[in-house]
Amino acid sequence: MPKACNLKRIVINKMANSILEVNNITRSYKSGNRELTVLQDISFSVEEGSIVSIVGPSGSGKTTLLGLCAGLDRSTSGSVILNGIQLDHLGEDERARIRNRYLGFIFQNFQLMPTLTALENVMVPLELRNEKNIRDRAMTLLEKVGLSERIHHYPVQLSGGEQQRVSIARAFSTHPKILFADEPTGNLDDETSDRIVQLLFDLNKEAGTTLIIVTHNPELAESTHRIIKLKGGHIISDEPTRNAVLSA
Repeated sequence: MPKACNLKRIVINKMANSILEVNNITRSYKSGNRELTVLQDISFSVEEGSIVSIVGPSGSGKTTLLGLCAGLDRSTSGSVILNGIQLDHLGEDERARIRNRYLGFIFQNFQLMPTLTALENVMVPLELRNEKNIRDRAMTLLEKVGLSERIHHYPVQLSGGEQQRVSIARAFSTHPKILFADEPTGNLDDETSDRIVQLLFDLNKEAGTTLIIVTHNPELAESTHRIIKLKGGHIISDEPTRNAVLSA
């Protein structure tokens, strides 16, 4: 594991109030004898505490962009700066350390560990960080998401909405500075989706976390502060929503 001083050498002066800066990134892949460009010349920044949605048709590059912003992948060119740290030239161990320290994730398919209970799933990231009082902290979060009576149930014993609530509790357990959600309501019915979105926004407001959501849901997108729309690997619009004006 790299020493803390290694991270200090790659910290740069970030823009005022900016938690994420994406500068002219392009991501290409080899496909046989051809090169497939999924994202091209993408630039934007995200202010701390804001809620941003990324929308666009299937194949537009949304999930690829989310992975680059979170340091799960590296761009072919350009740079990603997360909390003042440039990710592009870091090794996987260093990027994993930064993710563990600053980021939270919520996925469409929940990605809970099937052999662990709801409580144990929420405890995992806290255990990886060698935190204290992890059981009590995990139980408090599960109470906040309305699962105090389901803490000893395994994922297979939970509904889709309940599994996503466990996922949300797990994501907030480490007090992340920025949380990435990839289609968080994609596998849920409309009524359950509404409850999950309200829960996500309530916890986010309480924690003051920056939230970036990839979604196909137009109502969810309009509930955020800003919508970045992709098409064919390009940003075709980047506009504040009415909600941003009302919360200003």
